[in-house]
Amino acid sequence: MRLPRLSVCATVLALLLLPLALPLAAPANAADGPAVNLSATQAGTGGSVTVSGTGWRPRTLLMLLVCGRATPARGVIGGTNSCANGDGRAVTTDAQGAFSKKVPVAEPPVPCPCVVHVATVTGAQAEADAVLEVAGHPVAPLPAEQSGGRLAILSDTRLTGSSGLLTWFGAPPSRSLVLTIGNTGTSTIKDPVFQVGSAHGVFAPQWDDRQWHGTLAPGRKAQVDLPVELSAGAHGDYTVSLKYDGKVLAEQPWGVARPWGVTLFWILLCLVVPAALFRIGMAVVDRVRPRRPGAARLTGPLRLPRLPRPRGRTPEPPPSTPTLPWFTPDSVPGGPAGRLSAPHTDSPTSPTTPTTKGPT
Repeated sequence: MRLPRLSVCATVLALLLLPLALPLAAPANAADGPAVNLSATQAGTGGSVTVSGTGWRPRTLLMLLVCGRATPARGVIGGTNSCANGDGRAVTTDAQGAFSKKVPVAEPPVPCPCVVHVATVTGAQAEADAVLEVAGHPVAPLPAEQSGGRLAILSDTRLTGSSGLLTWFGAPPSRSLVLTIGNTGTSTIKDPVFQVGSAHGVFAPQWDDRQWHGTLAPGRKAQVDLPVELSAGAHGDYTVSLKYDGKVLAEQPWGVARPWGVTLFWILLCLVVPAALFRIGMAVVDRVRPRRPGAARLTGPLRLPRLPRPRGRTPEPPPSTPTLPWFTPDSVPGGPAGRLSAPHTDSPTSPTTPTTKGPT
């Protein structure tokens, strides 16, 4: 009776420990990194190959390109400039980090050896290559690899600088990518050429060469200041990447504010131009419209119209103030001249007296 009980206990204990054992086995596959496989290692131009991959991050957008001057060990020399970008394909990994996509075979702009290059578009940088022989495409040896010198990033990268007033009106934003590098190799590195790229959203970065003038001896370190500039009117979330010898060394996010000065300019333009056109139109209408006789014009100071003078008539003098009949202009009522004046028949206080005739 004890054996069945022991077997049941062992089975229950195994079921309880199974969830704990599964996560322990997952890092073994994750440590291997992303992998890429091809349905065929050789194909001609115009054909296609099926690219499958495992070990990628779940729900991640990937870009698949056919590139020249590349090997899985050294990567793509020259970056995406060595790839057939016009015939690339995009794919999103599933919940397990796997994918499968058919890619057309196109001739890259540089000679082979060629690979199918798979790289992440968003998030942390990850890439993998698979060898592909493009039939009929020329093959050239790779440039000699620099031996001895080896660059490494010794500090976190940062963007320094600020935007000026012109950037608020649409000028290209600019910053400086500052980092500290060190030579962990055995030979001197002189005037290394870095590649600085800026990516907006899910788009691939646009790489520009930036040469640092200086000599870095083995075991020495130096601070590098590389200029970064975006296009005019750029705004939104950008990612600045630093690449050296075909490998991405650092990435730095950059949030660019919207150029509100441009918006303000267009608002003012939409208000000023219609007002100016309205005033010009009203002036033209006032000039060309027919006028009635004697109508006053609206422009200029207000003037009253003159009446036409009649012809053939003499203007009459203005009427004078009538004078009273019982006194003259040199006499005043109540004065001496007024009392000596002759009485009038219509005066009630002055009776009429006959005039006597004197002796003759």
